[in-house]
Amino acid sequence: MLVFFRLVTLLIGCLCCQTSTCQTISYKASIEQWHKKRIEDLKAPDGWVNLTGLFWLEKGINRMGSTKGHAIEIHHPDMPALAGYFDVSENEVQWVTESGCNIVYNQKPVTSLIVYSWLQTNQPQLAIGSLRFNIIIRGDKIGIRLRDLTSPALEQFKAPQRFVVNRQWKMRASFEANPTNTIAIQNVLGQINRETSPGKLVFTYRKKTYRLDALDEGDHWFVLFADGTSGKSTYPTGRFLYVPKVTNPSEVFIDFNQAFNPPCAFTPFATCPLPPPQNRLPFAVTAGEQYETHAPGSK
Repeated sequence: MLVFFRLVTLLIGCLCCQTSTCQTISYKASIEQWHKKRIEDLKAPDGWVNLTGLFWLEKGINRMGSTKGHAIEIHHPDMPALAGYFDVSENEVQWVTESGCNIVYNQKPVTSLIVYSWLQTNQPQLAIGSLRFNIIIRGDKIGIRLRDLTSPALEQFKAPQRFVVNRQWKMRASFEANPTNTIAIQNVLGQINRETSPGKLVFTYRKKTYRLDALDEGDHWFVLFADGTSGKSTYPTGRFLYVPKVTNPSEVFIDFNQAFNPPCAFTPFATCPLPPPQNRLPFAVTAGEQYETHAPGSK
C-alpha cells in the first residue's frame, strides 16, 4: 500500500509539472540561476567590478609606478616608486621590469616581455601583488587596463536591481541571415568601428514586427539595444543581451529577462560599445537588469 501511494504521489507530481504554473516556477528558477552566475562573473578576477584604472600609452617609453609624474601613476601599497616601463613602437609593445621589482607572468618573474604585437592574438596579463595589468587595443589607441583583486569595490558591490521576472518577455523570434552585412558600432570613446553582423533577430510585440541587428559571439548572437526604459529605470545608453544560436528555427527566443547592464554601469574604466540607432526599440522593455535603485517593480 505504501508503494502504491508513493507511485500516486509521483504521478501527481509529474502531471503538475505539465501545468503552466509549474513551468513558470521552473522558468523563474532558471532566471535566478542565470542571475547568480552573472553576479559571480562580475566579481570574478576577470570581471568588471575590480577594474580600477585605464591608461592610454604614447609612443616610446611609458613608465609605471607610484611616483608622481609617471605616465602610468598608480598609488597602491603593492606598487613601487618605479615598477618598470612600456616601450611602444610601431608594431609592438614591450614591458621592461625595473631592477629589484617582482613583476610576474604566469607566476614566473619577468625582466622583459612583448605584451602586444600585431602578430600575436593574446595580450599577457602581468601581476605585482594584488594588481593585474594588460594591454587593450581600441582602434588606434593602446591602453593599459588595471585590476585590483583586493579592490574595496568588491566588498561594496551591490547586485543590480531587476524587474520582476515575467515569462511574457521571453519572445519567440526568427533569424534573418545576412553574412555580408556590416554595421557601425560606436563606443564611449567616440570611436566608430564597422562590425560584421551575421543578420537580424526578428520578433513581434503587440502585433508589430521589430528587428535587431546582431553580432556574432561564438555560440550566441550578441545584441546591443536601447528602449523606452533607457535613462529612466535602466542604464542610459542601453543594455546587452545574448541569444543562443540553435539549429531549429522554431526554437529561437529573445529573452529580455536576461538583458543586462554594460560594463560601464560598474566601472568608469570600461570602453563599452553603444547600441546602434536601428536597435533602439520604441517601447519600454520592463525586463532584465535595472540601473536606478528607486525604480518601481524592482527586486
